[in-house]
Amino acid sequence: MPSSYQSPTRGDKKSPIMYSQSTVTNTSSESATIGKLLAGKKNAVHSIRPQATLHEAVELLREKRIGALLVLNAQGHLLGILSERDIVRKLAEAPGETLAKQVQDAMTPKVETCTTEEPLVSALQRMTDGRFRHMPVVDNERVIGMVTVGDAVNYRLLELEHEALQMKQLIVG
Repeated sequence: MPSSYQSPTRGDKKSPIMYSQSTVTNTSSESATIGKLLAGKKNAVHSIRPQATLHEAVELLREKRIGALLVLNAQGHLLGILSERDIVRKLAEAPGETLAKQVQDAMTPKVETCTTEEPLVSALQRMTDGRFRHMPVVDNERVIGMVTVGDAVNYRLLELEHEALQMKQLIVG
């Protein structure tokens, strides 16, 4: 043991313990908003009309490699959402007859939406509670984007990666 070392004594002040992650940092609503998440991703909104067939919807889902389509009327108003899960439910109800049905027959008409100002953790909590993975982002009732659970996970992973890099630079100098 080096001669300069002194073991701690009762009178020593405890230095504050610092953590790079905590409940507060992982769920901080000031830093993680839907708007910040959208700013870092392509904001293409894929939609379909309610009168389109489920066959057309399946083709579009496959082509775009996505899991849900917004159902919009001719004026661009949100009428519902059609997810892979909605299509599977319809397939179970009417095997062999499903793809000819219209989107409006299978879509989920009640859609949870969020705004760019909403904290990411709040939107994620609503997705978890409602058991859905896609949420349209609206601005004055106009759809401007879509966020998914996967988007939120990627956003948080990038934040953690950036935080780790900052810590490394602080330590290494």
